[in-house]
Amino acid sequence: MDWTNKYKYALLGVLPILLMALASCSVSYKFNGASIDYTKTKTIQIADFPIRSNFVWGPMASIFNTQLKDQYANHTRLIQVRRNGDLKVEGEITRYDQRNKSVSAEGYSAMTELSITVNVRFTNNVNHAEDFERQFTATASYETTQSLSSVQEELVTQMSKDLTEQIFNATVANW
Repeated sequence: MDWTNKYKYALLGVLPILLMALASCSVSYKFNGASIDYTKTKTIQIADFPIRSNFVWGPMASIFNTQLKDQYANHTRLIQVRRNGDLKVEGEITRYDQRNKSVSAEGYSAMTELSITVNVRFTNNVNHAEDFERQFTATASYETTQSLSSVQEELVTQMSKDLTEQIFNATVANW
């Protein structure tokens, strides 16, 4: 018996043990990041966030509120209710502004940064230790050669997506 046959028999001897060890292990992954005990938490109440900032773009609240509700609908099994939810998410859009981000060699603004800040109050009626009030901010930049009105919808949609992911992670993902 040569050395290759010895390794084959050794591998065949170890392989069943390895397979049994792997089969006895159980790993559970949640690809949406939510860590919700659905036996205790079944409903969520998401209030519309009004705009309370000095600078306002009308469709912003609608875009943000729709994306926030969709985030929970698409990534959890929670039932959205109008009142008395096991979880409650409410707040307001407190800031929407723009500022110069960079200056060109000629001394003019080259990039403008747009930002949205929302204040969120989260109540977990199943476990009040997880309650919080916190602010979340998202930013996006655009070249100053573009007008705000030409990029506003795209940037607000992008920032709303970022904000809703931050809120989702802070409320139900426990990251």
